[in-house]
Amino acid sequence: MKILTISLLLLAVSTSSFAQLSAAEQEVMDLSGAKWHWMADKDVANLETLFHDRAKFVHMSGTWNKDEELEIIETGRIWYKNADVHDAVVEVFDDTAILWNRITLAAVVRGEEVSNEFTVTEVYKKQEGGWKLLDLTFSKVRDTHSIAQ
Repeated sequence: MKILTISLLLLAVSTSSFAQLSAAEQEVMDLSGAKWHWMADKDVANLETLFHDRAKFVHMSGTWNKDEELEIIETGRIWYKNADVHDAVVEVFDDTAILWNRITLAAVVRGEEVSNEFTVTEVYKKQEGGWKLLDLTFSKVRDTHSIAQ
C-alpha cells in the first residue's frame, strides 16, 4: 500500500512539474489514483459509487459490467494488489474525461500472482455529484511503450 501511495505522489509531482493541469484534469487524475487504492483494498462501497451503472470493464480474459466487476473485486477473483503508475495523461472534453495510465499491475488472478504491463484507458463522465467511470480498458503493452501527449 505504501508503494501505491508513493507512486501516486511521484506521479502527481512529475505531472505538475511538466504541465499545469486544469481543475477538472486534476480532479480526474486524483480520482483515478483513489480508484487504484480502492481496488487494492477491495473497497467495493467507494467503487460502486464511482462506477456508472452502465460501465464496462475490458480485461485480458473478457468484458463485463459493473455488477460483475464489483463481484470479482469483492470475492478476490482478481485482487488488484498494486498498480505502479509510470505515467498518466488526462484530457477533458466538456463533460467527458479520458485518462491513460501506463502501469505495472501486480495482481492475484484465480489464486496466481501475476505482473503485467498495461496501458489502462479510463473514460469518465461528469454528472451531478461528480465524475462517474464509464469504461476501464486494460491493453497489454510492452514495457517500452509510452503515452503520447
